[in-house]
Amino acid sequence: MRTGNSGPTFDYSARRQALYPRLGRGALLLPAAPVRYKNADSEYRYRPDSELLYLTGWDQPDAVALIRGFASERRFVLFVPKRDAKAELWSGVRSEPEECAERFGADAAYPIDELATRAPALLADASEIWYRLGTSGRCDRVVRAALGRGRARRVREGRGPGLLADPGALLDGVRAVKDPAEIECLRQAADITVEAFREALPLVRGGAGEWEIEAALEGGFRARGADGPAFATIVAAGANACTLHYAANSGRIEEGDLVVVDAGAEFRSYAADITRTVPASGTLSGLRRDLYEVVLAARGAALGVCAPGAELDCVHRAATRVIASGLIDLGVLDSSLDEALETRSYRRYFPHRTSHWLGLDTHDPGPYRRDGGPPTLLPSMFLTVEPGLYLPPDDRDLPDGLAGCGVRIEDEVLITTTGAEVLTAGLPIEVEGLDELMGGSPEPATPTDP
Repeated sequence: MRTGNSGPTFDYSARRQALYPRLGRGALLLPAAPVRYKNADSEYRYRPDSELLYLTGWDQPDAVALIRGFASERRFVLFVPKRDAKAELWSGVRSEPEECAERFGADAAYPIDELATRAPALLADASEIWYRLGTSGRCDRVVRAALGRGRARRVREGRGPGLLADPGALLDGVRAVKDPAEIECLRQAADITVEAFREALPLVRGGAGEWEIEAALEGGFRARGADGPAFATIVAAGANACTLHYAANSGRIEEGDLVVVDAGAEFRSYAADITRTVPASGTLSGLRRDLYEVVLAARGAALGVCAPGAELDCVHRAATRVIASGLIDLGVLDSSLDEALETRSYRRYFPHRTSHWLGLDTHDPGPYRRDGGPPTLLPSMFLTVEPGLYLPPDDRDLPDGLAGCGVRIEDEVLITTTGAEVLTAGLPIEVEGLDELMGGSPEPATPTDP
């Protein structure tokens, strides 16, 4: 089990206690994420399943948790790998099932090889099984057999599992509201990411490789105690920034490029996610500065509506209105603001939503629609605010100098009881602050009429 990265203590038992009433007569089956291979027998670094980790703290492969809302005993059962000297030589020492039960607060723990023989009795009195088919061949077989037996048993006895449901329907909404330990981990992930960005962004210069910035960022994450990157780091120079999830990081930065850097540290499995756009020349100027300031204004408008009780869609609408207006002012769109919003012509240049949830997953699974409408922001929710503009290099109708430019600004936001807190505020976004960080000489803003 993981021993590094000190931080707050998670109360997994309290999370399960809150879950039991929602489970009712149901049973929840959560398998560990599989080991994934890059090639042959070369493994990627293991990343635990988020739902299993959230409810139990288990962070190793080849295990299954069974949680029963209706049971008076053995409500939480773990199935774990057996001791195996040959396997332990390669992947580390394992604990006996009894030790796992004590350490993780399980009512019982058995070898994983006994899942097929023990699970039928444990599932027999459930009314439904919460399990995502296809996540584990071993569990798929157990669940299909349990549903088959349940159908026959319901005919004779009027009980037995008859429904299969997605665990996300139980857990997604709960995970959207973070507890204090989660908030502390997300703060630490954000702080680590901000410091690594501060160290890496000044390296963005003409002639540097995108991969060099990636290496500096990810080395900065690890040096500060992070697990590593929360997702594939994006360092996109010039036209590469017009590919939203560009992650090759194989290009060389040119002197006149705008460079989009989108990265985040993972700390105790909790993700950070920050984007900054910086000039390789060290200074934002001309139309590119104007383009940047449109996105910056959209960010400010979106943050202005982040508060408890607000609908999530309001965040996107606020950003969208500023983006559309800015595109008109730049001469990219030739229409009225109302027409641009009605026809959504801005989507050619702003094709994504302004926000996503953040937590154990970079795109945490909280709902974006609920009962046909947008969800309401609540205290202790985490979301990103990340407007962007991407002007394709082959668009010949764009003003000179804008084709092939991409700008995105992304911050992490914690909804509080009174408003919102930007956890990534320590990393500059204003033009003057960016110029100072990059070591450039800021140009004065173009005067405007009062």
